[in-house]
Amino acid sequence: MPTLDFKGKQHIYAHHLTVPYRPLESDETRSCHPNGIDDNLIIQADNLQALKALLPRYANRIKCIYIDPPYNTGNEAWVYNDNVNSALMQKWLRENRPVDNEDLERHDKWLCMMWPRLHLLRELLAEDGVIFISIDDNEQHHLRMLMDEIFGEENFIADIVWQHRYGRSNNAKLFSNQREHVIAYRKSDAVSHIRVKRDEKLNETYSNTDDDPRGSWVSSSYVNPALKEQRPNLVYAVINPHTRAIVNHPTHAWKYSRSTYEEHIRENRLWWGVNGSLRYPRLKNFLNESEEKGIVPIDLMLADVAGTTDEGTKQLQAVFQSAAIEFNNPKPTKLIENLIEIAEGASGKADAIILDSFAGSGTTAHATLSLNREDGGKRKFILVECEDYADTITAERVRRVINGVPNARDAALRAGLGGSFTYCRLGEPIEIEGMLSGEALPPHSSLAAYLLYMTAGVSVGADALTPKNEDGLFHSDDKIDYYMLYKPDLGYLRSNESMLHRERAERISIASRQNGKKAIVYAAGKYIGQRELTNMGITFCQLPYTLYGRYNS
Repeated sequence: MPTLDFKGKQHIYAHHLTVPYRPLESDETRSCHPNGIDDNLIIQADNLQALKALLPRYANRIKCIYIDPPYNTGNEAWVYNDNVNSALMQKWLRENRPVDNEDLERHDKWLCMMWPRLHLLRELLAEDGVIFISIDDNEQHHLRMLMDEIFGEENFIADIVWQHRYGRSNNAKLFSNQREHVIAYRKSDAVSHIRVKRDEKLNETYSNTDDDPRGSWVSSSYVNPALKEQRPNLVYAVINPHTRAIVNHPTHAWKYSRSTYEEHIRENRLWWGVNGSLRYPRLKNFLNESEEKGIVPIDLMLADVAGTTDEGTKQLQAVFQSAAIEFNNPKPTKLIENLIEIAEGASGKADAIILDSFAGSGTTAHATLSLNREDGGKRKFILVECEDYADTITAERVRRVINGVPNARDAALRAGLGGSFTYCRLGEPIEIEGMLSGEALPPHSSLAAYLLYMTAGVSVGADALTPKNEDGLFHSDDKIDYYMLYKPDLGYLRSNESMLHRERAERISIASRQNGKKAIVYAAGKYIGQRELTNMGITFCQLPYTLYGRYNS
């Protein structure tokens, strides 16, 4: 498969693995009706570090990812500031910022910015999940190659064209642009079939001219595009029940086998016109059946279906009750709602977790809450925004949408869509050096969640991980009991209490084997050899060196 090379790629190739883990810390003063560990989240942080923070709880759980990264038009003046651990890379970044249209390496920097984020987004995406990325022509071709390399070209789903504006601009020198791209990829072939709700306009084509008790229907041709010679197994005589005439098509086969044709007769699904006036039969397709099955989505979203950026601006102004609110080209909620429905069309459920790590004005949360209000769904959102407006615009919009905007014209917005979110920032990083020196000892639950993911690939929220007995049991699954001897106290970590000794190992072994399990014990040290521990069904992992065990194994 062809791959895309760009300046800095060798330095950021594995950068997502070295990003320090920083646990999420909630801010009650900025949260809105916070609702426990499964609450919606708004995170103010650099999105690369925030994505790493989400892994222990959300890896392989996100059904729908939507991101709207910088389009890199040359007019945005965004700064690439990831702390890549390479002196050459850091020098290059210092000497070549900000990114503007005079920068001959702006595409390289954009790709360096996207590469590690896409890797972490892939880890968060569920096997039956879909990721959507808004982009324009400046980076669309580069993004496709990047996605092919990270997600696999076999997992490309569609390049959706979105009509983001109605009118044309006569200020344009060559072409007036009316569309943007939304690139869609799946994580695996677990997404093999997508159907979405039917458009009401399609339903208007159905009628019930013969008063069929099954309701409205449309008919489709019974004649196969293939010739008789091409499909001889589909060549047979049919009978017009009104005239009793025996009918053969002169050149083409039928679409269905004889046994299926006979089934259609029994189910009264063949339409021959009023009084048998049609030359060939047609198949009746009922609206109630079509609604259950849904329709296949198309890769064109016109403005009347998905909204425009002008509509997005008006929505934002309506929420803030101000025409002076400044935000460039916010996306309309209808666009995001359409994308969420496509993702749900792959899984068939309305309980998706939707992640937006370039949250901007908060449209994704607004769209999620709107869909929940409409159909009673239980969707959750996670927003990440690094800019200062994360609180004053992103979160404030969601607060208003939840609680209601008293003077809004829209009745739903005026009443409020309901819901909640927890506002978060990132805590201090969990790193080997800080733990060894005692300068940065994370809380028990945060370290437990991170270790579970890093060493065992298990995603569990920190809120659910507390010691359950004196030997440090903090999590169990069908095969393994997980123990950790740890307190965020350097004195404890240097004491015999924090060591795995024979007596404790025997208790752990007996408890686990009674349930047909093995045990993993995280601790600062041990007073018993691994050979004996292996015989007991115990694997020992030394703190803090096991922090990167999963990636180094």
